[in-house]
Amino acid sequence: MSPENSVGLVTPQRVRFDTPLTLKSGAVLPGFELAYESYGTLNADRSNAVLVCHALAGSHHVAGFYADDRENIGWWDNLVGPGKPLDTHRFFVIGVNNLGGCYGSTGPLSIKPETGKRYGADFPLVTVEDWVAAQARLADHLGIDTWAAVLGGSLGGMQALEWSLQFPDRIRHAMVIASAPKLSAQNIAFNEVARQAIISDPDFHGGHYAEHGVLPTRGLRLARMVGHITYLSDSQMAEKFGRQLRHGEHKFSYDVDFEIESYLRYQGNKFAAFFDANTYLMMTKALDYFDPAYAYAGHLPSALARAKARFFVASFSTDWRFAPARSREIVFALLQNGLRVVYAEIDCDAGHDSFLLDDQHYHALLRAYLENIAV
Repeated sequence: MSPENSVGLVTPQRVRFDTPLTLKSGAVLPGFELAYESYGTLNADRSNAVLVCHALAGSHHVAGFYADDRENIGWWDNLVGPGKPLDTHRFFVIGVNNLGGCYGSTGPLSIKPETGKRYGADFPLVTVEDWVAAQARLADHLGIDTWAAVLGGSLGGMQALEWSLQFPDRIRHAMVIASAPKLSAQNIAFNEVARQAIISDPDFHGGHYAEHGVLPTRGLRLARMVGHITYLSDSQMAEKFGRQLRHGEHKFSYDVDFEIESYLRYQGNKFAAFFDANTYLMMTKALDYFDPAYAYAGHLPSALARAKARFFVASFSTDWRFAPARSREIVFALLQNGLRVVYAEIDCDAGHDSFLLDDQHYHALLRAYLENIAV
């Protein structure tokens, strides 16, 4: 991987905050750590900082690779780097692992000071609002008063939207991609099925599986399989797998017959090998709870009246998890408040995962918008 198309070798960093953080639930974290990475250089007046927010299974590792694991490439490496749409020659880019994560930030895998054991299920539920509050602490630590932009896809887009509401004077541009102002009942239902798969695993032990020396691998594997189906489009699955048989003939058994079955099992097994089940439960609940309009009797324009940023909102034609209609809800609410919005509805057959992929039209739109952000 050459310097021309990658940020290259990166080193994760970690910072501790000892001032208590009161969560939306009312619980208080006496202190916490956040893992993060940075790419590019912060300019003299600190006006070129961009925060990239991750989705459900993401992390602070947005771009580049590690010295001891060059195959571990950042999840948005195709977007972030020298000469890429989010150009690190212009911008100082930050990726952070959210509270409750399992990649170095304080979460269920961390040691609870009072017991000397892992938090496990005792780690309090965190929300999108809590993540943004914690990210603001990181911005303070880095001396960043205002973000040039905050962007993310899916759950990351919800965080970008929340930044514009919780800290309207600290964000100039909010880029909300493949996201929604709140989950539909169907989406909450998918999340609940995934959670029940984990909770009903005999190895879950009420979330304290670490104390028993086991992992709820079967439940987490099934949860990921359910989730993964919703990230793909029907046309993409038909094109990649169709009804292809794994062994060229029907086996008349409950083992793998079709290639799509093999693919889902592979994705489930891979995910269950590195992700924490309690973190997965928490992330899905954060998705469910996000609803800025809740305190405004469901009226989204009233909820978004606090925003001052300029917005880029993008959706994808085959994304049925966060359909274009959900992005248009955000756009219309912003327009009712007289805010400046660029909206793109991109024709792409990859479903919800489109925001992670190399679609030329999508990347050209991102590049054009980002190039017009003054730094």
